[in-house]
Amino acid sequence: MNLAETGTRTATTPTQALPLAAAPGIEAWHVASPVVPMIALSFTFEGGAAQDAEGKAGTAQMMARLLDEGAGDLDSDAFQEALAARAIELSFHTGPDSIGGSLKTLVKHADEAIRLLTLALAEPRFDPAAIERVRAQMIAGLRYQQNDPGVLASRRYFREAFPGHAYGRPSAGTVETLSAITRDDLVALHRAVVGRGSLKVAAVGAFDEAEITGMVARAFGSLPEAGPLKPVPPTAINELGRRIVVDLDVPQSVIRFGLPGVAWRDPDFIPAYVLNHILGGGAFTSRLFQEVREKRGLAYSVGTSLTSHRGVAMTWGYTATKNERVVEALDVIGEEIHRLIADGPSDEELQKAKDYLTGSYALGFDTSTKIANQLVQIAFEGLGMDYIARRNDLVASVTQDDIRRAGARTLGDGRMLVVAAGRPKGL
Repeated sequence: MNLAETGTRTATTPTQALPLAAAPGIEAWHVASPVVPMIALSFTFEGGAAQDAEGKAGTAQMMARLLDEGAGDLDSDAFQEALAARAIELSFHTGPDSIGGSLKTLVKHADEAIRLLTLALAEPRFDPAAIERVRAQMIAGLRYQQNDPGVLASRRYFREAFPGHAYGRPSAGTVETLSAITRDDLVALHRAVVGRGSLKVAAVGAFDEAEITGMVARAFGSLPEAGPLKPVPPTAINELGRRIVVDLDVPQSVIRFGLPGVAWRDPDFIPAYVLNHILGGGAFTSRLFQEVREKRGLAYSVGTSLTSHRGVAMTWGYTATKNERVVEALDVIGEEIHRLIADGPSDEELQKAKDYLTGSYALGFDTSTKIANQLVQIAFEGLGMDYIARRNDLVASVTQDDIRRAGARTLGDGRMLVVAAGRPKGL
């Protein structure tokens, strides 16, 4: 779908997004917000942690953390002082399939903010001292987490779910892989990822279209074309039906579990999203919350969410409970999944889920930063900006037949890959 053809549709939307003709290879969108004299910018490049070389896990995360650790003629201290002097908020992040960032500044400091963003993206220094400092920080973080049951359970889950695949590697790396990363590795990844061609940008602020177009062109227009990326092959969750224990001497086990899912671009995503809300995504109203916490007091929190990557989608779940009650908690979770497979939700459950999901959607657009982040995510997934206008209608039109079809694809036969970090009894 051509975003430029749909960007001006506004009926029933929380906001109006207009396409910008900023520069070749850049897909940019603008929302005028004159209420507060500031600008929020969000952007993302295709290619993230899945691009890390074998034995160099953590490269993308390290590279992203170094972008504001000195750029152009400014070393790390000078760059950070320039940001702080004008209260400019600039940050970068890494996902499995993307590297992105955000910028927030007052209108009166916009020129300086754009200048610093341009330097960070186009001319990062990757100074040896900064590399070693960030490497030491990342290694210290890993060592701090070495007895964190949630971190250990998540890492083991992904290693078992996607063996031999990029998604099975820890995006933050390991002590060994972080130690092996060189400056050349960082420069090569920067060249491959940070460039025009797959760049998505959203700008929200008190500027007109011409002003925003100029800012986006200055910030990103001088970037080269992004280099070739390694293809991320499609994969699926391995070991469904298996329960794995990560031995840790703690009184409570942290549990991660997963089933198949559907990608955000898939026509069945919205029905799967509604179904997930009923199962475990609805906070206080979900079946898992009611059965696991409210009725039995097995856990403080329990839930599920849909995760969509370029190469795989899954239904991802979490909880934590006393070691002696892990099996009971997993049995209850399994029973609720099988009940939904066999009977589906009631008509009342389905209607309440749709009412909540349509009524709460606008809350994701109540700040400039949220709007920018939402627009970039929609663009990254290729949904078309009219998705904002269509989304609530899509949710409201979900039927029981849609739920059954989505359930067959996501819940399947109910088998889960389960990892519990602790000393669960009887698992």
